[in-house]
Amino acid sequence: MNNRFAYWGYILALIGGILIIVFGFLGLIGNSLGSAYSPAGHYLSGAMYSIVAIIIGVICVIGSKSVGVLVWAIVLLVLGIVSGGLGGALVILGAILGLISIFVKS
Repeated sequence: MNNRFAYWGYILALIGGILIIVFGFLGLIGNSLGSAYSPAGHYLSGAMYSIVAIIIGVICVIGSKSVGVLVWAIVLLVLGIVSGGLGGALVILGAILGLISIFVKS
């Protein structure tokens, strides 16, 4: 990562991935603590979304190292859009900076 854009993209995608993981765990804990007052269908969908968010966050953290590679920048962009929220926005910004670093380099 010789480029400054790629470095800042790495930092933003890493922080965003960590936030997605943290919010996924908090959603999982919150749903399990409040499950006595929620319908079973809502509890399962909330827990499933939390598990998917944790998986997306782990992929974002792993892929943040390679944000300067075109394929990983596109993957991170899509994952940031899918996850949404503050962490997703940071991952999207990191992926855009990674794409800028790719096109500035070439």
